[in-house]
Formats: sequence, structure tokens, C-alpha cells
Amino acid sequence: MIKAIVNGSMPFEITSEGNEISCDGKKAAWSAEALPSGGYSILMDGKSYVAQVMKTDREARTVTLQLGQDVFEVKLEEPMDRLLAAMGISGASSRKLNDIKAPMPGMVLKVLVSPGQAISKGDPVLILEAMKMENVFKSPSDAVVKEVKVTERKAVEKGEILIVLE
Repeated sequence: MIKAIVNGSMPFEITSEGNEISCDGKKAAWSAEALPSGGYSILMDGKSYVAQVMKTDREARTVTLQLGQDVFEVKLEEPMDRLLAAMGISGASSRKLNDIKAPMPGMVLKVLVSPGQAISKGDPVLILEAMKMENVFKSPSDAVVKEVKVTERKAVEKGEILIVLE
């Protein structure tokens, strides 16, 4: 059973057995076909919809869909997510690093990224000189640079936020 939360407020429980899907205990008659445009044509309970997947965030387990003019953000929770939450460790499987911080005092030699730039896991983002050594900081995950909080040739302190990722 999967719990789907739409736009942060409308939870649904989705179950599937074979080719049958139920939403909150009600069987849903549906089919979907991929469109050449990349969207989907969906027929559900006699009504036709065209859906476009706008964004998928696997770590946060969210999908943003557009149906006509309406946009929906759907958060999916699997049974393991609910079990982890019951044990007091919710979000552990989807926790994401959003800030790159200085692990020691040093001097920013070069900033290699700019706000709005899409980066991949392992891409170099900044070079920091500390204890006469150059340290190349790399992206911990695929992300977009939200903000660069430092400038080149400036000193930073331990724990200072250097780059904010989203």
C-alpha cells in the first residue's frame, strides 16, 4: 500500500493487486498511453486526461504533474517510509545535503559554479586553500546551485556555509 499526499493536504491510499488499482478502497478503472510529446494520455473512470510530468525528485519521493492548467505535487510514502517514521527516524532514507560547509578555516581560491547552475554528483564546485593545501570540494549529489555565499580570495571559518544546493 502506497500513501500519496497531493499538494501537501489530500492523502490517498493506493493499493494494487494484479492489474487492479484501488484508491482509498475504491477500484479505479484506468489506462495510460505515452504520448510522442513526452506526456501521457490517461483514461480513468470514463474521463480523459493529458498529464505531463514536470519534475521528479527520487530522494524526496515527489512527482510534480500538470493536468490541463492544474499543477499537482504528489509525495509518495511506501510502507518502509511509514515504518521508519514510527521508529523515529523519518526522512532518513530521503535526507539530502543542501549546504557545502567549510570543514576548516581557509581561503577561497576559486568558485567553480554560479547560482542556477545544474551540477552532477562529483562535479567540482569550489577550491579552498587550508594549511597550505588546495582542497577541491565536489557536489555530494545531483543538484542546482541555489546560492554562492563566498567570494574568491576571501577567508572563511570552520563550519561556514560556502554553497547552498537545492
